[in-house]
Amino acid sequence: MEIYNGKSFADLLTLEAMLSLLGNAVAATLILIAGFIISGMLSRRITRLGQLHASLDDTLFVFFGNIARYTILAFTTLFVLNTFGVRTTSIVAVIGAAGLAIGLALQGTLSNVAAGVMLILFRPLKNGDFVQVNDVVGTVKEITLNYTEIADIGNVKVVVPNSEVWGNTIKNYSGYKTRRAEWEFGVGYGANLARAEQVIRDTIMSDPRSHSEPEPFIQVNNLNSSSVDFLVRVWCDAAVYFQYQADMKRKVKEALDAAGVDIPFPTRTLVMQNSGDDKDAKSLVAE
Repeated sequence: MEIYNGKSFADLLTLEAMLSLLGNAVAATLILIAGFIISGMLSRRITRLGQLHASLDDTLFVFFGNIARYTILAFTTLFVLNTFGVRTTSIVAVIGAAGLAIGLALQGTLSNVAAGVMLILFRPLKNGDFVQVNDVVGTVKEITLNYTEIADIGNVKVVVPNSEVWGNTIKNYSGYKTRRAEWEFGVGYGANLARAEQVIRDTIMSDPRSHSEPEPFIQVNNLNSSSVDFLVRVWCDAAVYFQYQADMKRKVKEALDAAGVDIPFPTRTLVMQNSGDDKDAKSLVAE
């Protein structure tokens, strides 16, 4: 039966369905384009925040930028499906259940990612710092969302999961600009203590790496079995700490020798008695 310009009702329904489908396709395309544009712009803006401010970590803002981008794209996908009449409620439920299952399966990995975010956000250590994490001592080379790379003292690459870094005590030797060096120097009991103290003070404080503030500490600390021990504490820049500490040991030793101050070493006196003679034979044996 013809109802309009020679076209049947079935033909009109087919035409209407095609126009509706075409309209939905156009709307879905526009939504997709808008979603990609908005997600890209937002991701770049968030990433740029980390690049504009030196105090902010680039890695963290790249991560946040990617989170924002994929979140917008996920909602865009749901809108596109809704445009074609697909019920998205069940899809969201399925995605949520799948996400929970994946989260349970990847607990270790996700804990490393969470710890990586905390490390990047609170910055207890950064690239170039000399640190101790657990038994690993070395220089931080890279901090990612999953692991921290450290070059140990022997320049061996050590990869530590972020959960172990964040969950344990971190000693950051580069955390402060200055450090306190400490030595113990022993002199003989017959030495002039005032003279010895002055030699130690002059030798150490004449080095340009020594800080006069805070006040250096140089005092007799212990009366040892064979020596009088001076405890010496002087501040220096953290960057020169190890070399400075080693240099001062040698310089003080040489200065005390030049000043004639005795630096003793442990000795033991053995008394030997001959049972057949009243005379004692005594000998001194140095250890």
